[in-house]
Amino acid sequence: MKALRYISLAMFLAAVAGAFPLHAQEPGEQSSVVHQALAKIVKRENDLVKMFGNYSPRVETYIQETHTDKDRTTHISGDDYFLGRLEVKDGVIEKSFLPSKGLTLKNVMGNVLLYKPFLRVFSFQLMPGSFAYPVFIDPQHFDLAHYDFEFVGREFLGQVRCLVFNVRPRLHAGKGLFEGRIWVEDQQFHIVRFNGSYGMHGDYTFHFDSWRENLQPGLWLPVYVYSEESDLAGYGVPHLGFRAQTRLWGYVLKTTTPDQELTQILVDSNSKVDDASTTEHDNSPLQSERDWRQEAEDNVLNRLQKGGLLAPPGPVDKVMETVVNNLIVTNHLDNLPAVRCRVLLTYPLESFTIGNTIVLSKGLLDTLPDEASLAMVLAHELAHIALGDTVDTKYAFYDRMMVSDSQLLKKFDFARTPQDEERADQEAVKLLDNSPYKNKLGKAGLFLKALAEIAPETPNLFGAHMGNRLIDRHEQVRMAQLLQGAPALEPQSIDQIAALPLGGRIKVNAWNDQIRLMKSAPVNLISAKDKMPFEVTPLIPYLTWYSDVPEQQQAQR
Repeated sequence: MKALRYISLAMFLAAVAGAFPLHAQEPGEQSSVVHQALAKIVKRENDLVKMFGNYSPRVETYIQETHTDKDRTTHISGDDYFLGRLEVKDGVIEKSFLPSKGLTLKNVMGNVLLYKPFLRVFSFQLMPGSFAYPVFIDPQHFDLAHYDFEFVGREFLGQVRCLVFNVRPRLHAGKGLFEGRIWVEDQQFHIVRFNGSYGMHGDYTFHFDSWRENLQPGLWLPVYVYSEESDLAGYGVPHLGFRAQTRLWGYVLKTTTPDQELTQILVDSNSKVDDASTTEHDNSPLQSERDWRQEAEDNVLNRLQKGGLLAPPGPVDKVMETVVNNLIVTNHLDNLPAVRCRVLLTYPLESFTIGNTIVLSKGLLDTLPDEASLAMVLAHELAHIALGDTVDTKYAFYDRMMVSDSQLLKKFDFARTPQDEERADQEAVKLLDNSPYKNKLGKAGLFLKALAEIAPETPNLFGAHMGNRLIDRHEQVRMAQLLQGAPALEPQSIDQIAALPLGGRIKVNAWNDQIRLMKSAPVNLISAKDKMPFEVTPLIPYLTWYSDVPEQQQAQR
């Protein structure tokens, strides 16, 4: 009966859509059913704002500034980056994990643009938290007294059927209020998407498209915000614009206490537990040294995962470990300890080792176009392990793990010296020459060429958090030897894919940080503009209802 009631309400709203707008001006103007629906939508949204204080998700925003030439060709002319955690206390606040800074647009010549009109309008909004503000429609004034609602129709977003409304501020309701469109799932009336802006006179004047996902039963939480302005001529800076992606994850970090984790430990067997060791011998000095290094490695990995920066072990790790094993077997590195792989959940392209664990960032995995390019990156890190570049054993002392999440990027450093990097490059080329990827390294070199092409304009995309940059500040590319065998870079050819856009390969479960490879249908390229190497693109997730089936099993269906 409950499901039928929801369906009948949706049908009723569709029937009256052409008759009159749904707003709150006169008490008798709209039916009680419509008013109840709108009241429930408003209540759901305001309940979400109040309840959000229970969470403190990680939030990351990557911004690419653009410049449009006279021939209407758009180029990336700069970038910026924010990373922190989100709180809602009298507004949306981002607690940055990085040094505080604002956005600086650069022109194609690399000079700083000091356009006063732009700085005046955007001096507040383009700071940490600004791009995360649209996770809510209006955290203070979203109600029937401030907004008018016009029913548009019904639409499916993925598997979720939605009621669609146009929303406008009422006359004299105030400045800087939301104006745009909302999508409301038709079972419990949660807003799952909203698209628009906060008007021309608010603190946040850019346009955005904000999405939520059903992460737990009856719980829809913000996961993505895409922001864009193609031309800022209205602010005195014509031909300039930007695109930005904001991602949220790690909702479960603040909701599970150590006591709760303890109660979830299960005993799989009723048999008596034997606490006695089956072997009785002392460790050799070498074994003690290796165990000590392993303790340092495990401490760091566990702390980064607990801080929401490292994804839990999962199927993506196994894909990387398969490539690593191909390199190990063909190079007869049987004496190496087991090599693990993990994924850093951030966008800046970087890779590094923590002991015998290779870590690649999500952004790097997103943009690598093929297996040979992945093998190139992994070979460099495997070379560090084979050369004996180990983790600093200072991390074996657990008091060094007792730092706040916001201090993790400052306290943990796994960068190598230039000499170590050069040795690893040379060793990695040898590993690749003996591997199944030997005849495909031209594609890996092509990726490095595309990287070198865009890196001067996107320093934040290649700014490593904890390891070494793929290209240093002197524009020296890692494993530059592979450039010699690579074909010429052809930006106008649709047959040559040197690198992929951001956000197109790794799917993150925003609740528990588990990741999987996305399975999207291939799309034929129409022109060279469709290639978009290393570029920010809109985020349009496929919405589904919450399922208690593990993410890995869903991905295999």
